[in-house]
Amino acid sequence: MSSADRFAPRLVYDDDCGFCTWWTEWAVLNGEFEPRGFAELSDAERDRLPDDWEECVHLLADGTVYSCGAATEEVLARTGTVPPTILGFLNGFSDYKQLREKLYRAAADRRDLLGKVVSAEPPVERR
Repeated sequence: MSSADRFAPRLVYDDDCGFCTWWTEWAVLNGEFEPRGFAELSDAERDRLPDDWEECVHLLADGTVYSCGAATEEVLARTGTVPPTILGFLNGFSDYKQLREKLYRAAADRRDLLGKVVSAEPPVERR
């Protein structure tokens, strides 16, 4: 586990995206997360992320990197928004992870449209 993971999980988001900033603000208000915009990433943090790191949200927690749909799911679990029993049930299906990532990508590809409904200006306030 890296020293950064001993503290609140770090939620890495696109700080040029109003919808992404809104989502991160929601997560910080409803859970224990340290927000980190893409523009704020250190080289060490960037090195932990997948090659296409600018394509989605990431959660650095407990020595693990969750990306895209997996990061969103983990945030929803850690905020208590989706009960663990439901996530356990869904993860029991062999095609669930593929569906989760398709749903994430469908939303991520429409974040400009979603940002017209809910949006926030960066940076996300740290608690």
